[in-house]
Amino acid sequence: MEIQIQHLNQYYGKKQILHDINLTITTGMYGLLGRNGAGKTTLLKTLVTLLPVKEGAVTIDGVSIHKQKEIRAKIGFLPQDFSMYGNMTAYEALDYLGILSELDNKTRKIRVPQLLEQVNLSIHKRVKVKAMSGGMKRRLGIAQALLNNPDVLVVDEPTAGLDPEERLRFRNLLAEVSENKIVLLSTHIASDIEATAEKVAVLDEGRILFADTIEALIMRANGKIFSVQIPRTELDELKKQVQIISLQQDSSLVDVRFISHGDSTIMQHPLVKEEVPSLEDAYLYLLSEGIK
Repeated sequence: MEIQIQHLNQYYGKKQILHDINLTITTGMYGLLGRNGAGKTTLLKTLVTLLPVKEGAVTIDGVSIHKQKEIRAKIGFLPQDFSMYGNMTAYEALDYLGILSELDNKTRKIRVPQLLEQVNLSIHKRVKVKAMSGGMKRRLGIAQALLNNPDVLVVDEPTAGLDPEERLRFRNLLAEVSENKIVLLSTHIASDIEATAEKVAVLDEGRILFADTIEALIMRANGKIFSVQIPRTELDELKKQVQIISLQQDSSLVDVRFISHGDSTIMQHPLVKEEVPSLEDAYLYLLSEGIK
């Protein structure tokens, strides 16, 4: 199973949103990282045939994106703004969506309970959708996206607004699904893919800044991530010199983690320490490179 994207350009009216996108995505979890407005949702909508391709070529398992019916049979999609029928129970909503997906009665009776079990909603199958937590609704959204047992699962910003426990549960579910499918996870939160994906693409202002393994992205930030403890009174001056990643205040002192390109006076400070970069560090460093 493989998604091939070649020289893809997309527009809204006369405004170009995606610029010469080239990607190859294979089985497993693939992360699409980018800040809000980077073009991630436009790319996903293109892959699930909600936006037509006019410039460039996209194939999924060798099938052209222009063969809409064949492509949709291969793809399950969980959009960022996902809603279901509030007065239906989890079971009723999933069963009804199965009817809309043209699954016969026998198949639905097997598939719906299996999916509710897979997303850990069996004990909540009689709970109405409007009474569910955000995390439960997202898991139900994954279940509906898997109704047709697709080869590709496309998920747009699935953990936004979830508490840490639900976010972890959701990431584990996606990792389980990705064992025999392509799972394309779009997010602006690096931790959503750090423990589950092997490869990542970083999109910024409609352009691919990076597409390779997570390990390779982290290596790019080696020697660029530092920390220092300074008085709070010096923080404003430091913000003018470097890009701050995080800070932790302790009475009159502040522990600061930051990106440095080596040209700031703070690097002469005796307490500056080089840090091992995380994926979030590397992602922010890459964006800082892209801005320059």
